Amino acid sequence: MARKDRTGNRKTREQRQPLKIPELGYYLVVTDTEATERCYFQGLHKELPKDIQNKLVIKVVETKTRVMIDKCLEMTAYDAQYRMPWIVFDRDEVKDFDEIIKEAEALGINVGWSNPCFEIWMYSYYGAMPAIMESWVCCDEFEKIFQRKTGQKYSKSDAGLYEKISRTGDEEKALQIARQKYGQCVREGKTIPSKMCPCTTVYQLVEEIKKKVNLPNKYLL
Repeated sequence: MARKDRTGNRKTREQRQPLKIPELGYYLVVTDTEATERCYFQGLHKELPKDIQNKLVIKVVETKTRVMIDKCLEMTAYDAQYRMPWIVFDRDEVKDFDEIIKEAEALGINVGWSNPCFEIWMYSYYGAMPAIMESWVCCDEFEKIFQRKTGQKYSKSDAGLYEKISRTGDEEKALQIARQKYGQCVREGKTIPSKMCPCTTVYQLVEEIKKKVNLPNKYLL
C-alpha cells in the first residue's frame, strides 16, 4: 500500500525519500526484555569507532516473547535486503524455547539465545562461563563478580553496561569462551538449545559486528 504525504495524498515510489543504506549493515535486534539487551547493544554501538558508527546501524526493539518473530518480519517487510534481523532472548522460563529458535531460523532470522540467561554471556567477559542451570542463580553470581570488578552495583537498565564490562573484562576472551562452550556442547551431542547449558549464541552476533569493524580501510570507503 502506498504511503501518504502530509496533504493526505498517496506518495508514488519516486516521491519517497531514497533509503540510505549503511555501508556495513543494518542490524535489527528484537528482544523480549525491558532493558538488559538494549543497554548492551546500544552501548556496543556507542563504543564503536566514530567513523564506523554511521556505517553500521544497530536498532534494538523490545516486545513480547511470543511476537518477536512477527515483529522481525513486520519491520523487514519493506526493506528486508538492508536489514539483518536477529531475535535475542533467554531460555529462562520461556515456553517453546526450542520451537521459537527453530521457527525463526527457518524464516531466515538469526537467533542469539542464551541458556540460562543473557548474564551468562556477560559473565564470560570475566574469564568463565560457569555451569549454572537457573537464571536467578546466574544473575546473582554475575551481580557479585560485576560489583567486584567495577566497584558498582549491577543494574539491568544501566546505560553504561557495555562500557563497564568491556573495560573491566576481556571481550576477546569472552568470544573465545563462548565459542568453545558452544563447540563442546555440539561435540557432546547436545544440539537442542534448551539442553545446551551453559551456552549462548550471542557471541556470533558480537563477533560478526566486530569483524566488520576490523575490516581493512579499503572496504570502508
